[in-house]
Amino acid sequence: MSNLQMKEAALIYLDRSGGLQKFIDDCKYYNDSKQSYAVYRFNILINPSDIAELDAELGNHILHQPLKAAKIFQSVCFIAVKTLSLIGQLQTETQINIVLKLTHVPPLPSYGLDLCEFPLDYTSQRFYMMHGIVIAMTTITKYTQGARFLCSDEACPFSKGFQYIRVHVPGATESATVRNDFLCNLCASSLQEDRKFRVLGDKQIVEIITTKALNAFQGYSKTQPFRFQSLTVFLRDELVNKMNIGNEYKIIGIPACIKTSQSTVCIEANSISFCNPKVSSGISDNFRCLLSLTSSSCWKFTAILANIFASQIIPPGTYNLLKLCLLMSLVQTSDHNKKLEGFLDILIITSDTLLVDRLLNFSINLVPRGIHHPVCTEIFPTLSRNKYGTGAVSIQAGSALLAKGGICFIGDLTSHKKDKLEQLQSVLESRSLTVYIPGKKFGDVIDQQMTFPVQCSFWSLVDMDSSSRRNGQKTNTLIGQMDCSLIPANLAEAFGLLINCNESSPCHPLLPTVQHTLKKAIDPEGLFYVASKQFTTEDFEKLLAFAKSLNVEFSLEAERMIHGYYLASRKIRTDSICGTKLSASALKYLVSLSEAHARLNLRNKVLKEDVLIAALLFETSLTLKYGATVFCVAPNAVFPFELYDDEHLEQRDLYLTQCQQQLQQFIATYGPGTAIFSSDE
Repeated sequence: MSNLQMKEAALIYLDRSGGLQKFIDDCKYYNDSKQSYAVYRFNILINPSDIAELDAELGNHILHQPLKAAKIFQSVCFIAVKTLSLIGQLQTETQINIVLKLTHVPPLPSYGLDLCEFPLDYTSQRFYMMHGIVIAMTTITKYTQGARFLCSDEACPFSKGFQYIRVHVPGATESATVRNDFLCNLCASSLQEDRKFRVLGDKQIVEIITTKALNAFQGYSKTQPFRFQSLTVFLRDELVNKMNIGNEYKIIGIPACIKTSQSTVCIEANSISFCNPKVSSGISDNFRCLLSLTSSSCWKFTAILANIFASQIIPPGTYNLLKLCLLMSLVQTSDHNKKLEGFLDILIITSDTLLVDRLLNFSINLVPRGIHHPVCTEIFPTLSRNKYGTGAVSIQAGSALLAKGGICFIGDLTSHKKDKLEQLQSVLESRSLTVYIPGKKFGDVIDQQMTFPVQCSFWSLVDMDSSSRRNGQKTNTLIGQMDCSLIPANLAEAFGLLINCNESSPCHPLLPTVQHTLKKAIDPEGLFYVASKQFTTEDFEKLLAFAKSLNVEFSLEAERMIHGYYLASRKIRTDSICGTKLSASALKYLVSLSEAHARLNLRNKVLKEDVLIAALLFETSLTLKYGATVFCVAPNAVFPFELYDDEHLEQRDLYLTQCQQQLQQFIATYGPGTAIFSSDE
């Protein structure tokens, strides 16, 4: 009686939800097909909340006994087919394969599967919901979706017809669906598969990790040490190719234990969807007050931010240029599963790698996808054999794909081998990576290739102070040019910004850094500056989250200025022998720098003042690479004074105003529309 009531409820739900009409349309497709089928597969979309309101027992079956619930819908659909004469070839109920696709599960703790908890419940065979980031995926292979078996005894009635139909169920291996030791229930003779009726489907295996596990890839951990393990997810049929490496997904599925050389807990995915990004909660009151106090200037707010940033790591006022660039790179990241285009790659030349490394490690922890590349792993995807013996090739993400939408800090550039540096240069230029899969090596007849977009900004540093390198440095012949012979010229050019951090320079006095280091050694958790107490790490996290969520657009005068500077700079850095020294991506970097400065000012519109900062930073980088030109920019142009008080901020504003006038004069002299410019401007 209970089953009958649930069948009635299932039929009513199908009718109300539009599922019955979809089922009828799917049946028409099968009926019109000239192909003979042993198994007819139907997907039915299920809203557990609506089902539970209609019939609580059926709703409970769907959530906690999905295989039994599928049989109830199978019976209803079989009756519908026979009653309405939907599929003429259908003979038995077992030929109908019903797959219930859930829209969601109840938002209760018992339905969530936390990948950090142990042990995982994989015995209940019910639906769970989990979040995870894809770190590996295989190529697509085939699996047996359904098969027809016949009794080997020709005298047996079951040697014909469709009495023995086997279909794949969640958690089952290939051998559970198709093997040669099945026996006839009627005569106990062995069953033989009728291979011409075998139904194949697509299968893909991905590995995911919990978002919490990203702390293991960040150099400056916020939490205590912990252990994590990846979880295997099986995607079948319409879910194949719905997940991409580096993206975070919400997965509804049924846990199971796969018996291989080692027992492995896996998930049979039922439905997948993108995780919704966290909504920014705005900025702290202290930052809001600071923004109000500096509203009369387009430069003061970001100057103060750079001055006080990371005061837990280095004293305020130290490495302001580098800190401003790091903040600008951070606001160009994204928490959304969307294409990131505003990359800001930074290469730092320094003699103090320890301090700079600490600063970079601190910074990448302020965004969700800040990855410190471990030396023992690969930056880019690698290939391996799939451990489940499916014949598929497993593609491991690597740090760059794992940092999707964020920052990938790859450490000292000179610690990487030549072939890896060449690969890095190619990625920086194209923002994509192609993985070649040799068929012969992995048991396939044809070679394959897969292309992945690389959507992160790269940070790296070069130690210029080791004795073995100092002896090999060459004398520079151009004013302002820095010896970058340790780095391939094309690779240095591929980085958008080249920054020189020399601690012993007049702009970076040693004493405050030494005092800070000694205090930290005595009290590692101490806050030694007023700025550290007023503007906490959490405040900066909120500020960056809010800033990068802003949609910015260029004002007309900013757009004219950025194009004018680009064309003028391209003109004066072009010669008849080597051609132009500005890469094709130079304009994109200028746009990204301008957008980043506007975002850091919490503005929706890019102004000419933002373009000035972008031009000064970019010109400083070009000077380090190629030497100075007629638009001569001092190394400390962005921070010409120590920012002790408001008077120094005013002096900086006056200096930047003069720089803006010089930039406009430079554009007027060498930009488009001038006599010196070529006709194909």
